[in-house]
Amino acid sequence: MLTGFTAGLLLITVSELGDKTFFIAMCLAMRHSRRYVFLGAILALAAMTLISVVVGHFATFLPKQLIHYGTIVLFVGFGFKMLYDASKMPIECREKSLATTEDCATDAEREAIEAVSQAEANLRKKTPFAISLEAFTLTFIAEWGDRTQINTMVLAASNNAIGVTIGSILGHAICCAIAVFGGRLIASRISERTVTLIGGILFFVFALHTWWFEKV
Repeated sequence: MLTGFTAGLLLITVSELGDKTFFIAMCLAMRHSRRYVFLGAILALAAMTLISVVVGHFATFLPKQLIHYGTIVLFVGFGFKMLYDASKMPIECREKSLATTEDCATDAEREAIEAVSQAEANLRKKTPFAISLEAFTLTFIAEWGDRTQINTMVLAASNNAIGVTIGSILGHAICCAIAVFGGRLIASRISERTVTLIGGILFFVFALHTWWFEKV
């Protein structure tokens, strides 16, 4: 259980920093009450985590060798993908922080701003329920099919489901709190390249851990 908790906490925290859902929460928190934005966003992330864990748990009925080597391949694949993303960042933005200039804005940030702008145009009443519902809907849609959802499925298939659930939700809560309550001030001090590199290395670490300590 401890392994699943640690894996979920670390992978989700690193993967979610600078992700689309991170910027959605940050943008909404600049327009509405932070507590209602946080409530809606974390409920959406918790719901998505539970769905991912259930789907991943069903994968345990597959042959253990298939799960074992499939998990390793996915971890390695995500690791290379994140390292590749870091290497493709514009040179002038590599040593700058997240969201400091429009030129350095990431695709995730641009997509988040566009999604929030469209949702705001359709928001007629800014009641607590409406704000929370907006945050829930935007976050849930953005998270569907995202890398973190797949990560959670993979972790649940190869680790204790309860541990993965608790760790993943806690990781989401940490990132969501940073985005909502810290806003651009904290986000501007997070180096996207550094976070991406750490995330890539972390995937390789868990791939090695799965290969060496979880042999079938």
